[in-house]
Amino acid sequence: MDIIRVGVLTTSDRASEGIYDDISGKAIMERLEEYLQNEIEFIYRCIPDEQSTIEETLLELARDKKCDLIVTTGGTGPAERDVTVDATLKVCHKILPGFGELMRSVSLQYVPTAILSRQTAGICTNSLIVNLPGKPKSIRECLDAVFPAIPYCIDLIGGNYMEVDESVIEAFRPKQS
Repeated sequence: MDIIRVGVLTTSDRASEGIYDDISGKAIMERLEEYLQNEIEFIYRCIPDEQSTIEETLLELARDKKCDLIVTTGGTGPAERDVTVDATLKVCHKILPGFGELMRSVSLQYVPTAILSRQTAGICTNSLIVNLPGKPKSIRECLDAVFPAIPYCIDLIGGNYMEVDESVIEAFRPKQS
């Protein structure tokens, strides 16, 4: 079974300064461990909300660390310091807007402010980058919604094969003919 390399990037001025613990990054790692049967190598970063730093970190995770999947948390709203999506759009050569559309749709079932989210996903080199919100509950709801498409997307961009625990979540892959 392939080892899956996952970049987890938390963008938060306060968490990066140690003012509070990064519970969002931990929530992402815990959820992915539930989904996947593969051994996962997490490459974790917690950095300030600075667009150039986010861009550099995304490129490091995609190019140097060769992550199959990079999941970000934080910086998806309309506030001035919310620049994770802007950084993602800058480093990706293909944008996959359906991820953001589905996450907003799911989140709207819980909070009307989901329409303020700018979440998206895209391809950088051979890595899939997915922007998630910053709250653990929202992370779980959004990941549960989009994860079924992630293993097949990773297949299509040449990443390692993700073995999914079907008792937890089902992944969609077209039947081979």
